[in-house]
Amino acid sequence: MRVIFMGTPDFSVPVLEALSARHEVVCVYCQPPRPAGRGKKDRPSPVQARAEALGLAVRHPVGLRDAAEQERFAALKADVAVVVAYGLILPRSILQAPRLGCLNIHASLLPRWRGAAPIHRAIMAGDDRTGVCIMQMDEGLDTGPVLLRRETPIGAEETTADLHDRLSVIGAEAILQALDRLPDLMAVPQPGEGVTYAAKIDKAEARIDWTCPAPEVDRQIRGLSPFPGAWTEIAGERVKLLRSRLAEGQGAPGQVLGAFTIACGSGAVEVLEAQREGKRPMAAHELLRGLVLPDILR
Repeated sequence: MRVIFMGTPDFSVPVLEALSARHEVVCVYCQPPRPAGRGKKDRPSPVQARAEALGLAVRHPVGLRDAAEQERFAALKADVAVVVAYGLILPRSILQAPRLGCLNIHASLLPRWRGAAPIHRAIMAGDDRTGVCIMQMDEGLDTGPVLLRRETPIGAEETTADLHDRLSVIGAEAILQALDRLPDLMAVPQPGEGVTYAAKIDKAEARIDWTCPAPEVDRQIRGLSPFPGAWTEIAGERVKLLRSRLAEGQGAPGQVLGAFTIACGSGAVEVLEAQREGKRPMAAHELLRGLVLPDILR
């Protein structure tokens, strides 16, 4: 098929690679380069960098509502557009331009976790399963009918980073299966019940409240890893906690029960990986060689 690919972050790269190996990717759309690094020089997105390495045409308009931009898109005469974490709203004329429309790869089991942060929210809510949906896009926010669904369990110690990487691969496999079976796949409307919204992660959510139950603290640590990183203050320093698991023990909220095991409002959490300010992530035993924990974390 003639495919337009639309994506921006790392999550989208395995999908681009899979599509380019099987189909003719006539153009790649992504977000414009952004200032990054110490010099604040414009840096291309992961998708742009990979597309250029593959020798694919790349466009990164700041918007798609301009009539001339919409005409350029339609002139590609694509069979289908595949969209995954692109970052721009697609107007109706864009959605209708490809012969078979626009398909979105969404990292949740729709209608649960529509919106910006489905992987984070699934872990933080304690979901035991998630997955990927291939959805026929409409003008709503992740409201289109589902063509194909793939489920996977969420591991007891899995972080957002871990699950992100697994779902990216599952999404790449699923879109190839969906394209192979188009247009015979049945588009199943999403039910009206069970709708939840995965609001964008706010940094204000990242400070750990040790009075919360241990399962909630554990999910916060894993769900916010690696970004923005759940944190606690240790000797005036903000330390990000990146991996954890539930542990045995009881104590006052924030009490250090041994090594990096911390009592919560009920139960306890063992921190497995953490990161000091300006340092790389470290295993807990490595970090504790240079950091003395107080009796109680606040």
